[in-house]
Amino acid sequence: MELLDALSQTFDHAAKIVSGVQTDQLGETTPCREWDVRTLVAHTMGVIVNMGRGARGEQLLERASLPLDADFGAQFRAETDRTLAAWTAHGLEGDVNVGAGPMPARAAISINLVDSTTHTWDIARATGQDERLPDELAATVLEVGRGFVSDDLRKVVGFDPPRPVGPDASPTEQLVAFLGRQP
Repeated sequence: MELLDALSQTFDHAAKIVSGVQTDQLGETTPCREWDVRTLVAHTMGVIVNMGRGARGEQLLERASLPLDADFGAQFRAETDRTLAAWTAHGLEGDVNVGAGPMPARAAISINLVDSTTHTWDIARATGQDERLPDELAATVLEVGRGFVSDDLRKVVGFDPPRPVGPDASPTEQLVAFLGRQP
């Protein structure tokens, strides 16, 4: 699966999950130990916004977090649409700065893909929604993640070490276990 197609599918899935969050769930704990649902949604949206700004060559938000509108599901969808349009216009070639200095666009899109997928799973888990990604998408994100999520990076971004899964684990379970979550 192509990176932009995978990102588009991830954003569709993420928007569905975020739209399914009820306001009384915003204070619930998440697999990201230090963040509740509200903070994680705001962070995930802020990262997505900065990715789009980086793809457009715009100044990034100082803090990768956004205040949530009353209809944060629609707000999230609008931001994912804007960022996907920016990546589509930019393409996979050239460099962008999405907060860590200039890097190849392909690497930045890969980070956007893995980060968005991971936090969508976290939000779904915290709010009792279906956590599963389509199998082909989960397999693609796992392959992309294996391409850059090293032990050193895990220490920097706070991913726990990979967790073991059985041979019958679904692609989503394999992905989240690789990213240090308990499927």
